[in-house]
Amino acid sequence: MSIITINNLRVNYGNFTALEITEPIEFKEGDRIGIIGSNGAGKTTFAKALTGLVNYQGDIKTDLTKDDIGIHLQQNGYIKRMPVKMIIETVCDCYIKDNKRLQEIIKFFDFESCLKKKFAQLSGGQQQKMTIILVLMHETKLTLFDEVTSGLDFEARAKLTQRIYDWYENTDNTVCFVSHYYDELEKLVNKLMIVESGRIAAFGEVEALFKKYCGEVVYIIANSEANIEAAKNFARIEAPAHLLAYACNTESEENKLSGILVKNDINFKRSNKDIEILFVNAVKSFREVNKLA
Repeated sequence: MSIITINNLRVNYGNFTALEITEPIEFKEGDRIGIIGSNGAGKTTFAKALTGLVNYQGDIKTDLTKDDIGIHLQQNGYIKRMPVKMIIETVCDCYIKDNKRLQEIIKFFDFESCLKKKFAQLSGGQQQKMTIILVLMHETKLTLFDEVTSGLDFEARAKLTQRIYDWYENTDNTVCFVSHYYDELEKLVNKLMIVESGRIAAFGEVEALFKKYCGEVVYIIANSEANIEAAKNFARIEAPAHLLAYACNTESEENKLSGILVKNDINFKRSNKDIEILFVNAVKSFREVNKLA
């Protein structure tokens, strides 16, 4: 069931157009949507427009009220010397000891030991957990997380991503993740919105977008002259500078390429949903079609 449809949406900052959506975009109940793009592409602007935090022109059709939409933002204004327990109880307007849902969320995120600390004493990961707890307390139908694991090390990111995934598993909540960590999005999302230069470069199911821009399967190897030579007879697609990516659309192609890679002792990754490879190829296509430099 559709919960929100966006069409002809524009956000201007003075004379600068930060975001422009000309084709309809529909979010459905239970969607897990990754919003990705380069810095300054318009990802956070989109999240703020959706939640009414910035003025916009255009049409957002939804039956959701403001209370049905929650957002986690990168920045916060919490008083650093204020006790964490007091911040949570003030924002949630209840006492932890009297609210079973709040107790459940705090326990779920292993946050009990942080309640007696002051906000300044929390690590980056603990600060993110606290903000997530505050967001989840509102139990909204649509929730947006803006760079929720930004600044954390790999282990902390992985643990927090798993917690969020577990919390929403088997629910019909619609959740959007603004992120530049492609690896964590592969676990979290079923749809992607790729934002480029303030416009939507691609939107849809991950698998469908991958097939459209990358092919059935992609083999990814390190970028070196020897590896380029070894795979020279196969279709090379766009990849980050340190990698090489080769598209295979048939089992025969796969068998030939994997055989050559094994024969030459070349380590490889086989994927049919690598979001980083999908992203760079979708952006390349978008820029070519729109004649952008």
